[in-house]
Amino acid sequence: MHPIAEAPGADRAGISALPQGARRGILPGMKSLIVLGSGPAGLTAAIYAARAGLAPLVLDGPAPGGPLVTTPLIENYPGFPDGIPGFELMEIMRKQAERFGARFQGAEVVRIEPATGGGADLSLADGATLRADALIIATGAGHRPLGLPGEAELAGHGISYCATCDGAFHRGQPVAVVGGGDTAMEEALFLTRFATRVHVIHRRDAFRASKIMAERVLAHPKIEVHWNSVVAALVDPAQGKLTALKLRDVKTDAESHLEVGALFVAIGLVPASAPFADVLETDPNGYLVATGVRTPLPGVFVAGDVADSRYRQAVTAAGEGCRAAIEAMHYLEEAGA
Repeated sequence: MHPIAEAPGADRAGISALPQGARRGILPGMKSLIVLGSGPAGLTAAIYAARAGLAPLVLDGPAPGGPLVTTPLIENYPGFPDGIPGFELMEIMRKQAERFGARFQGAEVVRIEPATGGGADLSLADGATLRADALIIATGAGHRPLGLPGEAELAGHGISYCATCDGAFHRGQPVAVVGGGDTAMEEALFLTRFATRVHVIHRRDAFRASKIMAERVLAHPKIEVHWNSVVAALVDPAQGKLTALKLRDVKTDAESHLEVGALFVAIGLVPASAPFADVLETDPNGYLVATGVRTPLPGVFVAGDVADSRYRQAVTAAGEGCRAAIEAMHYLEEAGA
């Protein structure tokens, strides 16, 4: 992702406190719309809101573009018959939002509080605050860790959550991928470009992935699947690098030793809902609970994977971003924007 376009001078007054050069399209007295997140949901919301003349402010968060930027090839997003890399798709959507007047700020929200009269007050990681007359939460979800001892210490030193980011560092080595969904299949197939052998570790006896992705993995000569298996331990993490895994068969409890140079974890996502959990309801897995894209807080809307535990697709996230933007527009109109 290209360098984040900062919006200096933002404070509790929100958009009205931004310097004149950063306020293109903002009319005197216009209400502020802030979008949290710059994945497909946030960027679609920004496109629709910007085209409506609202000059939304998009807060990128800690991972601009979200996990989709690490996807090597997206083949099921409409309009791209040959597929498109996730990074490129997010870049195109960002440029489209900027073209219509959306502004981007490299900031992370750590807490929100309902504002008097609707919307929310945002507390940022750097200590600054912003007022949003309308707020769209599209913070998405992050990679789920295995939770094994030594995992955090080995992140970037043999443990990775992104094959496109780190695969080339393990050229000529055997590597492993843990997971059984489409993401794990994509990671495994990508890693065959570099690795001597790709071991796919899955706790069940069948993949959850789509049929076409599963078939590609099963047919690839460089991929070996370890069914009904989990990673029980990382071998010798104290050495500062990953050298092997201890696997456990979930049916027999038999353990085995697998020498690898890297482990790529693709076991799902964790919704980025922590900053909102004190004021918005979450389900047992941490996903925000909403009616459509509306939350119980006036002027606060949700879109994408932060509230979607079922579909979690780029196209459904984009659709929800559209819905959230339109709902926010209607809300601001009714509030006298």
